Amino acid sequence: MEITKICCIGAGYVGGPTMAVIAQKCPHIKVTVVDLNEQRIKDWNDPNTDNIPIYEPGLSEIVAEARGRNLFFSTEVDKAIDEAQVIFISVNTPTKTYGKGKGMAADLKYIELCARQIAKVAKQNKIVVEKSTLPVRTAEAIKSILDNTGNGVQFQILSNPEFLAEGTAVKDLLNPDRILIGGDTTSEGETAINALVDVYANWVDKDKILTTNVWSSELSKLTANAFLAQRISSINAMSELCEKTGADVNEVAKAIGMDSRIGPKFLKASVGFGGSCFQKDILNLVYIAKSYGLNEVADYWEQVIIMNDHQKRRFSNKIVQTLYNTVAGKKIAFLGWAFKKDTNDTRESAAIYVADDLINEQAQISVYDPKVSRAKMLSDLDYLETRTSGENNSSLATFDSAYDACKGAHAIAILTEWDEFTTYDWQKIYDSMHKPAFLFDGRNILDAKELESIGFIYKGIGS
Repeated sequence: MEITKICCIGAGYVGGPTMAVIAQKCPHIKVTVVDLNEQRIKDWNDPNTDNIPIYEPGLSEIVAEARGRNLFFSTEVDKAIDEAQVIFISVNTPTKTYGKGKGMAADLKYIELCARQIAKVAKQNKIVVEKSTLPVRTAEAIKSILDNTGNGVQFQILSNPEFLAEGTAVKDLLNPDRILIGGDTTSEGETAINALVDVYANWVDKDKILTTNVWSSELSKLTANAFLAQRISSINAMSELCEKTGADVNEVAKAIGMDSRIGPKFLKASVGFGGSCFQKDILNLVYIAKSYGLNEVADYWEQVIIMNDHQKRRFSNKIVQTLYNTVAGKKIAFLGWAFKKDTNDTRESAAIYVADDLINEQAQISVYDPKVSRAKMLSDLDYLETRTSGENNSSLATFDSAYDACKGAHAIAILTEWDEFTTYDWQKIYDSMHKPAFLFDGRNILDAKELESIGFIYKGIGS
C-alpha cells in the first residue's frame, strides 16, 4: 500500500512541525493539516513564514519550501478526511479539569470528537494514527467508535507517539533517535504498520523504526517522559541538599554523569521543568496506576510532580527571603518566560508560577523574553485565576530588551536558558539597578564568579 495523501487533524506544536517535515521529505505525498481554529490556520498560511504560529529553529524554512507544493493548511476538515488514506490525530489532550480523574486523567473529549468526525465522513478504508500523547488503551476506544459506524469502512488504528523536544523539534524530526509505530498483530494491522514505516523510511533508517503492539507504543511515550522528568526532579532534590551542606550541585552532577550507567543528560539543576508533556503525562500515569489499584506505583511517580512544584516555590521563596523578607513594591526583572529556550511555548513554565508567587507578595514584575508576547504572559497569569486580569496587567510590565527590563530592578531572575543571556554586558545591567543588586540564576547558565566580581549578589540553584 503506497501512501500518497495524508491528513493531520490539529495544527499545534506536534501536528504542524511533524507534517511540515513529512511534506519536505516526501514530495510525492500531499499533506494537509486541518484545524477548526481559523486564526491558527491563517497564521500558518502567512506569506512571511517567520510569522507562523510556532517558533522552532529551522521550521519556517521547511514550511516555506513545502507549503503550496505538497503541504497545505486548511479549515476544511471534512474534505481532508475524505481525501486522505492516513489520518493523524494531533489534537490537544489536556489534564481533566472536571469530573472523575480531575487534575490527573487526560481529557479525551477532543480525541473522541475526532474519531466521530472521521467515522461520519469516511467512505473508504482509512489508517488512523494516534499522534497525540494518550493513555494506554485509548486506541481501543477509538476503534470502538470507528468500527460501529455501520457504513462498512474498515479502519486500522496505529499508535505513533512523538518524542520531540521543543526547541530542537526540527532536528529531532530530521534525525530521530527512533520512530515508534504500534498496531494490531493481524495481517491488516501489519499492512498498515508497513505503510507508515515506508513513509518515514524516506529519510529515516529502517533500523531506527521500531514496531510494537499498540499498547506498548502508547505506554512507551508516557514512560519516556516520566523517566526524563524523574531525572530532573532527582537532581533538583539534590540541589536543595547541596545548598544546605555546602556541596555544589553542578559538581555533583558532573561527577555522577561521568558514570556510564547514569550518563550526563537531564542532570541540570534548575527552577523546575515545564512544557506540555512532562507534568501532564506523569499525572496521567499516576491516574492509570491508581485506576488499576497500583497505589505504590502511583505514589512513586506523583512524587516527581511534588518535587517539581516544590522547586518552583522554593525559588520564589528564596527571592523573598534574600530581599530582606519583603518584595512589596520592588521591581523584579524576569529574563525569560518560555518554559525552555528556542520555543515560544509557555505551558507549565516555571516563570508563570514564580511570577504568581511574587505578585502575591506585591512585587512588580518586569519581563523580557525574545519570543513570548505580553498578551501570552497575561493569559498565562489569568489562567491561574489567582487575581483579576486588571491586577495582573498592573503588576506585569514587559520590555523589548533585557537592558530595559532590568533598569531600576532590585533583582533579576533567570527563568529561561536563552543563549543570548550569556552574552550580555552584565556590568551595564548592574550599573542600572538598585543596590545591592541580586541575581537569581534559575537555570545555572551564568558564571557566578564573574557576576560577583562585578558586584552582583549571585544566587544559583544548588550552590
